[in-house]
Amino acid sequence: MNEKTGVLKKPGTRRLKPGIKIALSGKSGCGNSTVSRLTAERLGLRMINYTFHTIADERGMDFRRLCDLAEKDSSWDLLLDRRQVELAAAGDCVLGSRLAVWLLKDADLKVFLDAPLEVRAGRILLREGGEYEAVLRETAERDRRDRNRYLKLYGIDNDDFHFVDLTIDTSGLSPDEIVDLIAEKAFSL
Repeated sequence: MNEKTGVLKKPGTRRLKPGIKIALSGKSGCGNSTVSRLTAERLGLRMINYTFHTIADERGMDFRRLCDLAEKDSSWDLLLDRRQVELAAAGDCVLGSRLAVWLLKDADLKVFLDAPLEVRAGRILLREGGEYEAVLRETAERDRRDRNRYLKLYGIDNDDFHFVDLTIDTSGLSPDEIVDLIAEKAFSL
């Protein structure tokens, strides 16, 4: 019997907090998309995957054109981020995005996935192909651009994630091992 709730549970039966919101962030190549999807599947939660691709589809726009517009006009980033938070408001979800742990202020569990630049570049190389040195440079440049954009838009330094509930170095872990850690923390809430 759970002393707090008075609910009798069968041995081995674990329940998530009703309406749980899990925010998951990390830099490119940390496994954000894969881990967010697998976490949602494992825990039976909605996966919120609202991206620039979604906006482009909704508006009948070319994705690359939208990205070009977003480079010059911050309203696209603001729209994307606002819409993600709106979609998460109902709870029972995993929101995986670069800024989820900062923007989903009422998240029950904030998780940051981390890995060294070289590891992330290696993963991106496997996923997208190319030359390692070029991918390494592009990943470092993307990190710099993203950080500057987030600082400008929100005053968020995405190198400062000390406040999250769980930081996972994904370097030597499989996606399933990462999800195991997140699920354990989620069930403990």
